[in-house]
Amino acid sequence: MFAVHLLAFHFTKLKEDQIKKVDRFLHQLRLSDDVLQDVTARFQAEMLKGLARDTNPTAAVKMLPSFVRSLPDGSEKGEFLAVDLGGSQLRAHQVKVFDDGKQSSQLESKFYPTPKEVTQGNGAELFGYIADCLSDFMETRNLKQKKLPLGFTFSFPCKQTKLDEGVLLEWTKHFRVRGVQGTDVVSSLHRALQKHQDIDVDVLALVNDTVGTMMTCGYDDQRCEVGLIIGTGTNACYMEEMRHISLVEGDEGRMCINTEWGAFGDDGALDDLRTEFDRELDLGSLNPGKQLFEKMISSLYLGELVRLILLKMTKEGLLFNGKVSTALLTKGKIETKHVSAMEKYKEGLSNTREILRELKLFPSEEDCVAVQHVCTIVSFRSANLCAAALAAILTRLRDNKKLLRMRTTVGIDGGLYKTHPRYAKRLHKVLRRLVPTCDVRFLLSQGGSGRGAALVTAVALRLAAQRRRLDAALAPFLLPPSTLQEVRDSMRAELEYGLKRETQAQATVKMLPTYVCGMPDGTEKGKFLALDLGGTNFRVLLVKIKSGRRRSVQMYNKIFAIPLEIMQGTGEELFDHIVQCIADFLDYMGIKGARLPLGFTFSFPCRQASIDKGTLVGWTKGFKATDCEGEDVVDMLREAIRRRNEFDLDIVAVVNDTVGTMMTCGYEDPNCEIGLIAGTGTNVCYMEDMKNIETVEGNEGQMCINTEWGAFGDNGCIDHIRTKYDREVDEGSLNPGKQRYEKMTSGMYLGEIVRQILIDLTKQGLLFRGHISESLRKRGIFETKFLSQIESDRLALLQVRRILQQLGLDSTCEDSIIVKEVCAAVSTRAARLCGAGLAAVVEKKRQNRGVERLQITVGVDGTLYKLHPHFSRILQETVKELAPQCDVTFMLSEDGSGKGAALITAVAKRLHNVGQK
Repeated sequence: MFAVHLLAFHFTKLKEDQIKKVDRFLHQLRLSDDVLQDVTARFQAEMLKGLARDTNPTAAVKMLPSFVRSLPDGSEKGEFLAVDLGGSQLRAHQVKVFDDGKQSSQLESKFYPTPKEVTQGNGAELFGYIADCLSDFMETRNLKQKKLPLGFTFSFPCKQTKLDEGVLLEWTKHFRVRGVQGTDVVSSLHRALQKHQDIDVDVLALVNDTVGTMMTCGYDDQRCEVGLIIGTGTNACYMEEMRHISLVEGDEGRMCINTEWGAFGDDGALDDLRTEFDRELDLGSLNPGKQLFEKMISSLYLGELVRLILLKMTKEGLLFNGKVSTALLTKGKIETKHVSAMEKYKEGLSNTREILRELKLFPSEEDCVAVQHVCTIVSFRSANLCAAALAAILTRLRDNKKLLRMRTTVGIDGGLYKTHPRYAKRLHKVLRRLVPTCDVRFLLSQGGSGRGAALVTAVALRLAAQRRRLDAALAPFLLPPSTLQEVRDSMRAELEYGLKRETQAQATVKMLPTYVCGMPDGTEKGKFLALDLGGTNFRVLLVKIKSGRRRSVQMYNKIFAIPLEIMQGTGEELFDHIVQCIADFLDYMGIKGARLPLGFTFSFPCRQASIDKGTLVGWTKGFKATDCEGEDVVDMLREAIRRRNEFDLDIVAVVNDTVGTMMTCGYEDPNCEIGLIAGTGTNVCYMEDMKNIETVEGNEGQMCINTEWGAFGDNGCIDHIRTKYDREVDEGSLNPGKQRYEKMTSGMYLGEIVRQILIDLTKQGLLFRGHISESLRKRGIFETKFLSQIESDRLALLQVRRILQQLGLDSTCEDSIIVKEVCAAVSTRAARLCGAGLAAVVEKKRQNRGVERLQITVGVDGTLYKLHPHFSRILQETVKELAPQCDVTFMLSEDGSGKGAALITAVAKRLHNVGQK
């Protein structure tokens, strides 16, 4: 027993001594975590260089766009061919993808050799050989009678401008085919296939093997967004945000980037980490000075690195008693499969002895231990470097998503990872230390890049079909200039009908006189009360106006809610509630005894007989209080004040919110004669010449006309541009058949239009995996504020997904892109239609003045105009396009409704006093 322990001690001591000897000799290959984190930082910098248009030409890591924009979603189906070129064999595949709810596929393959005369011959021979192999495969599978799409896995760096086109940048690994570099490899394969007239194959996708690996694993695990190859060569790909890829047009969605990280260090970025053995191996390779990172990692080179190290150690007398064999001097005699065999857990030492003897070396026990440790250090450095670069990719993914901690899956393939006994464990362990904030699952590729190429093709076909159906759904929202001109001309005609006595009753645009006959001139002064009713909130304001050189407007206000039961109760309940709010405000301000002049902003269509009388034509914007339509709202307010019998008010003016907006801006800019509201509802007012207003007596001066253009189209004149979604929204509204223009342009309805489209697209299987959630079925769930958030240029798609998740919608990245596009189509149409209507108004103003060119200011208010990221710009561009002879300035109203009501009251008082004098 003692002898056994002594022998074990002796062997352990021997092993420790040999390990220390090798560690000292190869100290440069042993990389600390600090060094690896530095490598991660260097690779992150290289990624940024490769992604940027200006620095990409000189970047070593090319970050090549793959034009793969989506991972599989499980709905892919069909039969595909795939050809895989990149390693020691050419592979042909038949792939069947089933849409059976189980995400299953079937793969049949055949392997063909890639002899040296093919891999180092000319391009015509290479692609002719590929076509011959594919023809043979189709013959054996009885596929020649079918027309099948093909995905071409080509595992070499290519610059792609689309999915089915790729120009070879340079050969890697052991390939050196003449006349191919700088040419489109897909075209070359097409030409070779055309010589086989008995087969009909359409090459739809060019795929790097890393991309194919990611797609294969992404089909099985939708968290997979990284593909990694560690085999004959090494490379990685990942899903990058389009907004970061300046090499490709567009900033929506994501695209898979083929990093081509094998070239990392070709610009000298890793020179301090490369050893004399790396330099010697590089000089003896087919491509000196290139793929330097790959030469430190991949299985094509690890065996040779080990040989070079053993050769030097032997020459220095550290191994084999200094005796060098011819085999040890021969390049390629030690392969990575030998390294793997020597590192096996139990039989590693015996494998080492056997392999060394095959090399005509006569190792001692010490030699075997030392050689085994050399293999461990070389393969360990490979795993370390691979982990450092992968850590950079994972960190970038996490930062793109703005997450503190991220769960993701890495799809992986390659002989070194799969067959080396310790490589995977080392890689995983080091990666956990380098990126502790990422929970990474490694998923082995099943079917590899061949299945992946088929899946890329299937996804491309799915996206193309989805694109066609999405375009068909959104086409009616893309109004051409000729249609907008028709809308402008129809609106202009309706403006005229509303002004004429004989046609006003039938006109949809009622052109209601407001009896506001003057604009502020700067002499207005005094204290005024203002009421603002037009939405779910009601405001009471005290407005102090000062005139003179230091003219100013000071406002104090209080906001009160109007419950739904009041909005849709009786008229008496509504006005009693209003008076209750006024009483609270007067108490709050301590002015209950003062009898101040009051302007009442009442943002609903009223027919006025004077400035202080307004008969409600009809409710809009969700109000439905009974016994109000056809009644004078000023009288109803006065009656409610009398019922309360606590205070009295001098109600001078009833005002529409558009008129208040115009007056507010007119106080700052005398050129303002138009008011526009683009918010919950939409409307326009403008100063019209009295001689054109046949519904009011008198021909002198001007009067503000409240167009109430929201009802434009209620006579059917714009039915040809209304979509089925507009009709669905209209039918479900409180006032079917009315306010049709407003329902296409205002904030109260845009979100509901989007919801109807999303339901339709989901039924077609284009969204949310075809599942209509309970939340999506709820009317009003998709508010217009979500459009503004979703369409923001600053909002990443991940944030769009979060908004959708808040609405109970389980979305993918691709869903978010579609939702954003739907929102953009709906809001753009709204802005264009609003611009066409406004163009009719400004053109009318120009012709009224009889000038060739008009300069005018439009006062604007409304949340849609102010908060939506693109609405105001599109509206302004449309007005410029449709009214080219008008120079229109848009001025945002500051608190238009309240301030405007007080200013109208002040102007009315001033004009009244002038009339009395």
